[in-house]
Amino acid sequence: MYAVIELGAKQYSVKKDDIIQVEKMDAEKDKEILLDKVLLISDENKIEIGQPYLKNAKVSVVVLKDIKDEKKITYKYRRRKAHHFKKGHRQQLTQLLIKKIELG
Repeated sequence: MYAVIELGAKQYSVKKDDIIQVEKMDAEKDKEILLDKVLLISDENKIEIGQPYLKNAKVSVVVLKDIKDEKKITYKYRRRKAHHFKKGHRQQLTQLLIKKIELG
């Protein structure tokens, strides 16, 4: 069984016991959260698709920890000029453990 959920402006395909990294959430460590923005749930023999979300569908997740992503470097350079610009960024993320996917 898997589900497609929406968190923020992104969509994630998840299964039970998956660990996903999402944009930073304001949640405490080891806290259980119910996500109700479920777009699709697929069982072995049937698929339920929401318009846009499924009613009575919930995904239970546990917050594992807050982490930082790898550093991304942006570098701008203009030829024949004494101009260059280098900047780095590390996105803050939250790790979530998918505990349960339920419909209905």
